[in-house]
Amino acid sequence: MDPALLQHFFRPESSEVRTSNPFPRRPWLQDRGAAAAAPAAGNIGLKGIVAGGITGGIEICITYPTEYVKTQLQLDGKAGAGREYSGIWDCIKKTVKTRGFFGLYRGLSVLLYGSIPKSAVRFGAFESIKNQLVDSEGKLNAQTKLLAGLCAGVCEAVLVVTPMETVKVKFINDQRSAKPRFRGFLHGVGLIVKESGARGVYQGLLPTVLKQGSNQAIRFFVMETLKDWYKGDDNNKHVPKLVVGTFGAVAGAASVFGNTPIDVVKTRMQGLEAAKYKNSLDCAIQVWKKEGPFAFYKGTVPRLSRVCLDVAITFMVYDSFMELFKKIWP
Repeated sequence: MDPALLQHFFRPESSEVRTSNPFPRRPWLQDRGAAAAAPAAGNIGLKGIVAGGITGGIEICITYPTEYVKTQLQLDGKAGAGREYSGIWDCIKKTVKTRGFFGLYRGLSVLLYGSIPKSAVRFGAFESIKNQLVDSEGKLNAQTKLLAGLCAGVCEAVLVVTPMETVKVKFINDQRSAKPRFRGFLHGVGLIVKESGARGVYQGLLPTVLKQGSNQAIRFFVMETLKDWYKGDDNNKHVPKLVVGTFGAVAGAASVFGNTPIDVVKTRMQGLEAAKYKNSLDCAIQVWKKEGPFAFYKGTVPRLSRVCLDVAITFMVYDSFMELFKKIWP
């Protein structure tokens, strides 16, 4: 063998620290710390997908009634123009009176089918992107927190949320009619596709991308920032689950106040009366002209209660599964 080649592989340690890998370390992999340890880096995204999927199923079963009420209020017209509900409790009472308690779970199957993959995509994407952006201490700076959250939100919006939300809103909207047409999930989806084609389940894509992107950018930014603040200089410090839940509620509230107007436009664009709007911008203009600026914050209170509970539960459950996976999933 060429002596020069031998010297390349067996040159002294002082030239470059050697491990069992004889090849030089790449600059972009240096000093990544524990966050980039080989075993974790190889499957952190997969762990996020599995933990996120389980979390999504548990969370939606707990919080769905508040989502139902929020959607009903956002679909309501202005006072005196066919408005059906005077407020949150009126919506709950009328629903329970006419359809029983489980009327508040109308459309749950649609959201349940979508919540598992939605949460899986969200956390899987975030963990994968975060793993590429963390610094030498395993942390993200302000810009990378926003970027990782934004990317996670866009991924879930395009792959899962838009079709899921469109079908969910149409199901809830259908219940408002005197003679509901959808007899179940498969029948409803089949009817929507038959009448409107694939576009029927992809209405409101732009406002959904804006909503989910801003949602996750805000939530992950707030959550990661609060966790870093709690841990201080000790990146391995354990964050109690109740503290995680509190941080999650704060993150959820921040996202609600930040993008409820986008959520209102998205809901209108995905309803059964979406045809009366040319596009999302036209929808926003019509809502402003006909119902005033406060219409963009319809459903804020039920959405606030749902989202705070939702995000708190989500992060608590997700953290619990990720901790479990660290022990049983090398």
